[in-house]
Amino acid sequence: MGLSQILKKVDAFPKIIDIEVNKTFSGALLTIVSGIFMTVLVLSEFNAYLTPNLTEELFVDTTRGHKLKINLDIYVPRISCDYLSLDAMDSTGEQHLHIEHNIFKRRMNLDGHPIEEAKKEEIQSSTTNKQNATNEEVKTEIETVKCGSCYGAQHNETHCCNTCQDVIDAYRERKWNPNTESFEQCIKERRVEGEFAKKAFDEGCQIFGYLEVNRMGGSFHIAPGRSFSINHIHVHDVQPFSSTKFNTSHVIKKLTFGEEFGFGHTNPLDNLEVTAKDTAIMYNYYIKIVPTMYVPSNGGPILHTNQFSVTTHQKTAQSSGGESSMPGIFFSYELSPLMVKYTEKSNSFSHFLVQICGIIGGIYTVAALFDSVFHRIEKQIKKKIELGKFT
Repeated sequence: MGLSQILKKVDAFPKIIDIEVNKTFSGALLTIVSGIFMTVLVLSEFNAYLTPNLTEELFVDTTRGHKLKINLDIYVPRISCDYLSLDAMDSTGEQHLHIEHNIFKRRMNLDGHPIEEAKKEEIQSSTTNKQNATNEEVKTEIETVKCGSCYGAQHNETHCCNTCQDVIDAYRERKWNPNTESFEQCIKERRVEGEFAKKAFDEGCQIFGYLEVNRMGGSFHIAPGRSFSINHIHVHDVQPFSSTKFNTSHVIKKLTFGEEFGFGHTNPLDNLEVTAKDTAIMYNYYIKIVPTMYVPSNGGPILHTNQFSVTTHQKTAQSSGGESSMPGIFFSYELSPLMVKYTEKSNSFSHFLVQICGIIGGIYTVAALFDSVFHRIEKQIKKKIELGKFT
């Protein structure tokens, strides 16, 4: 017996000679259905192959040195931009000075349409006016002071305080309590505050952009009035109005912490509309931030961002003074000590081929089994018809 004869005995694919081929309607229908199923499953598997897998890990956050980027877009429809202030504070209650930011204010009419182009807002800056004064009369008054005095709080001989807010910021940096009644810049600005007062409630304001603060717990708020500190207490001067006159209805179009990466990112405050049923409402948003790391599969840079959850509380502001009694929109945030890490991994091509072979082979085998059953039933029915026993 030759080698070829021995190998023929292990042939797993024996050939059948002179077999009669009988094509049936049920077989054709089963072939079409099987082909559709096969095509759908193969396309689904191909889509799964192109979609990277994401693994999730949870561990103690030991990273250092990253800034916390706060992205916001908030619309206050019943208070003008001239009477709204945005302030950021750390967990100790001290205000952030000279923070990096790109915050803009846009004046809006009561119907929600822009009145003019957005203007950049200076937060805790010692060189510009905190209030975006748009009235030409105010600009003329301020420009008359070539190099205003800082009343002893200047950094050096060239440091000028040309606005009331400049003097307040200079005092704040030295931890002094400002007496705005004795500052020439503040006296001049108050002369034209009556012009601002006429439109205080006839316009709305959109505040949007981002600010970067130290990566620690803190807060920021949007509240009416010029802000300053007295005996380390943060207060807002809303003169000539009372704080009970302000309607703090608002729309949070966007609020995120860090960069967007499109997976597992929860922004529970986006597109939140809040309508105040009364004036002088203080809205508090308590935010728990979870640091998040995203590692892409293409070898790109690791993305450090954040997710967060939030609880809300509101109350009527009291007239006793102090930050806790101011009407406005307040956000307090703290960082979780745990970090979530998402790692993106590409699917194996060999695994994809195995899945495709399994789909094709499985459907073909099951279809053949059904075809065999249908063919046998069809033969039994035909035989009974021939014998006249089918009823």
